[in-house]
Amino acid sequence: MRVGRAIWRFFGRPEVFDATLVAVLGAIAVLGIVTTVADAPPVAASTAMLLVSVFPLLVRRRHPVPVAVAVVALDIVDTLTFSANPTVTSAMIALYSLGRYTAGRRTLVTTAALTAAYGVALVLQAPTQSLAITVYPVAVGVGQLVRARAELRERANRERADEAVRAERRRIARELHDVVAHHLSVINALVGGARAVMPPEPPEAREALLSAEQTARQALTEMRHLLDVLRADGPGGGEATGAGAAGLPTLVEQAGAAGLPASLAVEGSPVPLPAAIDLAVFRIVQEALTNTRKHASGARATVRISYEERAVEVEVLDDGTAVSASSPGSSPGGFGLAGMAERVALCGGRLRTGPREAGGFEVHARLPL
Repeated sequence: MRVGRAIWRFFGRPEVFDATLVAVLGAIAVLGIVTTVADAPPVAASTAMLLVSVFPLLVRRRHPVPVAVAVVALDIVDTLTFSANPTVTSAMIALYSLGRYTAGRRTLVTTAALTAAYGVALVLQAPTQSLAITVYPVAVGVGQLVRARAELRERANRERADEAVRAERRRIARELHDVVAHHLSVINALVGGARAVMPPEPPEAREALLSAEQTARQALTEMRHLLDVLRADGPGGGEATGAGAAGLPTLVEQAGAAGLPASLAVEGSPVPLPAAIDLAVFRIVQEALTNTRKHASGARATVRISYEERAVEVEVLDDGTAVSASSPGSSPGGFGLAGMAERVALCGGRLRTGPREAGGFEVHARLPL
């Protein structure tokens, strides 16, 4: 199954698909020429025109209008010169490409002009085949329909990606609220304790400590209000923020229990990480493993954490079918690659995701300490 998917992805690439299409049509044309050149030279000549007309299809996506004009011109020449019953295979593909890769007045004018020219050729040479003129606008219309559906799908994907980023920002804010609130609480307690035990003199120092204590208390109150707004703005409430790099062994074990064989490698000496980076490390690995389990059935994953003097690196590799890097939300309730990038950017780090040359998918993040 994995080999079949790899073959499908290979031939699904636009340049490979077009080259294969041209090769198949060219081979059919060459076979037709060989089998008819002796007994029916006009048919062989018409088939040779078909052979010539398939080559422009190699650039039908980049230059749809010139390709459509060139192929239809060859089809008209074939109709007027060699064949009263022309083959329009190349022309239909070219006109479909015209509708698929162009839009607006340009498409309408080109279609009308080519249809009219082809209609005149049919009336002059093959009036009994005049209904064949309808295939031109139909081919363009099919291309336009496919184009419209692709644009709607792309718009929906962008909206999902934007929502994933917004949801992840809310999630990050909720998590960081707990972290910052904890530090403010500690500051408030330390300042209050210092103010309680320090001598009455000098009064300026006591007033400064009192002001610091009040400021910390006010900041805590404002952060709680902010968290209330964030929780009301989107789904999901305050999740526990105890997850961090220390929880990665358990996370890898849970992935194995869920059907994804995974291993964890730690390089360097583990050091305490800042709270935001600690959370980011855990969430990146969590989402990467979830993506692999969902999109690459039967794959194996390797998690590597490298502690350096000024940074920590996180890498998750799998050997399964590559997941599209544009996936906005890869797992139910997860934040996907877009949210992962948002989290790494918040920490001032760099993220690299995408298919590996050896097969599978890679997630690599470097977070400065």
